[in-house]
Amino acid sequence: MRASIRYTLALCILALLATCLMAALEYSAGKKGSLKCSSLSVTIADSLENNFVSVSDIRGYIDAESGGYIGRALDSIDLAEMERIIDSKSAVLKSEAYVTGDGTLNISVTQRRPAVRFQRPDGGFYADRQGYIFPLQGNYTAYVPVVDGAIPVNASGPYKGKAGSEKEQEWIDSIIRLVTYMEESGVWDKNIVQITVRGNGDLVLVPRQGKEKFLFGKPDNIEDKFSRMEKYYTGIVPEKGEGYYSTVNLKYDGQIVCRK
Repeated sequence: MRASIRYTLALCILALLATCLMAALEYSAGKKGSLKCSSLSVTIADSLENNFVSVSDIRGYIDAESGGYIGRALDSIDLAEMERIIDSKSAVLKSEAYVTGDGTLNISVTQRRPAVRFQRPDGGFYADRQGYIFPLQGNYTAYVPVVDGAIPVNASGPYKGKAGSEKEQEWIDSIIRLVTYMEESGVWDKNIVQITVRGNGDLVLVPRQGKEKFLFGKPDNIEDKFSRMEKYYTGIVPEKGEGYYSTVNLKYDGQIVCRK
């Protein structure tokens, strides 16, 4: 068979396949356009880890703010608007909206995962690993490290987003590095039960056992300070006994200053 004939046949086959594909797409689009939305299905992807929002919460947001969806043609539903409604909620990290051929509007939700809770006398807030601030939730409390005292961040009520100033955000990020180090150590997150911020910005860490309070200073040189805290437990406590000292100062480089 001549090369020119083979080439012509190949072009014909490709043209036929393209025609079939276009016809299938048109049929699918036509079928989708004729389908009506008959139900809403909501999935909370990480519901075993967090319970900030529930299926009923998401349904309520969509029912209240979408303008209705049941009985509407599937191709007339603004999926981007559905996602905008859900993503505007402070405890939601992201959502995905899509429709399926059975007439169902599907919403998949991933919640924000808090890394730390900041608690002040006038209220509190969470921050996730990215330093994003969002309010405490009335129906659920996450079991994460709590930092209380003189929190140097102006965020309260329904505030969400990054901190209001670069200095505040740097402080939030430094606290997240601290609690992340504690968590990843596999030791300190279980043994430190309280983190308090003094008026001068110094942190005080309170362990689960003993009466010692560790004056940590600013949330910097984290690995070095925890290394010295470990040396306190392995070198000083065996000699003096747990609780012999009331304050262990780790503020100063290379030093462990103990006071009764």
